[in-house]
Amino acid sequence: MEEDTRRVTANHSGIAPSEIAVGVIIGRASEYFDFFVYGIASVLVFPAVFFPFAQRLEGTLYSFVVFSFAFIARPIGTMAFMVIQKRYGRGIKLTAALFLLGFSTAGMAFLPGFVSLGFTSILLLSILRFCQGMALGGSWDGLSSLLALNAPRSRRGWYAMIPQLGAPIGFIIASGLFLFLYANLSAMDFLDYGWRYPFYVAFAINVVALFARLRLVVTNEYEHLLKENKLEPVPVGALLKARGPNLFIGAFAALASYALFHLVTVFPLSWMTLYSTQTVEDVLKIQMYGAVICVAAVVVSGWIADRYGRRNTLGTLAILIGALSLFAPWLLGGGPMLQDLFILIGFGLLGLSYGQAAGAVTANFEAQYRYTGAALTSDLAWLIGAAFAPLVALGLSARFGLVAVSVYLLSGAICTLIALRVNRALEIRD
Repeated sequence: MEEDTRRVTANHSGIAPSEIAVGVIIGRASEYFDFFVYGIASVLVFPAVFFPFAQRLEGTLYSFVVFSFAFIARPIGTMAFMVIQKRYGRGIKLTAALFLLGFSTAGMAFLPGFVSLGFTSILLLSILRFCQGMALGGSWDGLSSLLALNAPRSRRGWYAMIPQLGAPIGFIIASGLFLFLYANLSAMDFLDYGWRYPFYVAFAINVVALFARLRLVVTNEYEHLLKENKLEPVPVGALLKARGPNLFIGAFAALASYALFHLVTVFPLSWMTLYSTQTVEDVLKIQMYGAVICVAAVVVSGWIADRYGRRNTLGTLAILIGALSLFAPWLLGGGPMLQDLFILIGFGLLGLSYGQAAGAVTANFEAQYRYTGAALTSDLAWLIGAAFAPLVALGLSARFGLVAVSVYLLSGAICTLIALRVNRALEIRD
């Protein structure tokens, strides 16, 4: 079935995989920029602006609670916007989702703090964060699945890694912007107005991403190709009945990667801000270097997966992430050099694993279920693996020590290995 799909796709000589790839990378980078802007602000800004009544640790934990709301909302947004797509079309759905994402993110920049509005400010922040998640779920456009279907069998790992480049690219831009503002403004000015600029920028970036993606998905040629490949929404009930196990196994198969995701981005910034002698500027700089390593590792993951298989790659990386988890307390609890080493190694392993996290199991969905199945598998992986990672890791580490990070990462690695093992029994094709 998939080979027939690839032949159909290949017959559309006007559809260049490179053109799809550019649209996918721009779209993903803009989405991740929005999320990382919020994640960084959750550590550097929100405890002081929205939770000034709490100690710094408690304020950061409250901020991480609100952080999780977007991941809870994401599968809801996916299902709601797929209804919109069936009624009004893919272009209307994508436009509405990205404008909701942009307005939700930019709206945070206009929020008064707790001193001005009290708990109403926290409520408004929570609503906007929930809307961010709804919008991200609704922004699924099927281009990454279309890109995968364009891939020659011998280069499927290479094509699977292309959409994943958006995450480290978005992180680099968000971190760089915060680093510039934090380093060039006084602490008072940064907390007063400086932190708001990245949220303004997010709206502009979303507008650019919207036009880049609409240029693809609303043309007759692409719309026809998406329909030919059956990349259309199906009822969630039908998906669960036909391929329900794949949905959940797919989410757990990527758990090691998604658990590591926020433990090298958001969590280290919070931990080092609270307990380390490193400055915020130093932490952001080393994380940006790590994100550059992550970009290179994502690219390398494509070559490795094509040579050794995507599931073998994910399984091997899960073992390596498990090994890293054993050293996490020693590295994060050490001096700046060891802390930096954890971040750099973590980003490297993240790139290698995250580069293949999306494609290894979603290929198990038949063509008619792949559009909805890939979207909801990703949503569940983020919810289970990443939504509460900063909250759990910081909360437990503050109470029981950094061994909590080891337990969290190790449990993710074990879940990935079990899910990959079970997935082989349900395999339809690879």
